[in-house]
Amino acid sequence: MIRPQQKRAKNEKEFESSLKVGDKIVTKSGFHGKIAELAETTVVIETMSGKLKLERSAISLELSAALNKKA
Repeated sequence: MIRPQQKRAKNEKEFESSLKVGDKIVTKSGFHGKIAELAETTVVIETMSGKLKLERSAISLELSAALNKKA
């Protein structure tokens, strides 16, 4: 039971580190946007209503992958 959790955590950490400006993402709370700026632990995403500053950990690996698969 611990191994799948470790694998998931590793995948999420790799995803967070591979983010780049211009990527389309979905947050865990459901916000859709495009990355405008990156910092060490935070990102600024551009949405239809403006810009939001979020923690990198707030970005959903599964939802973002599904969004990018459609496009």
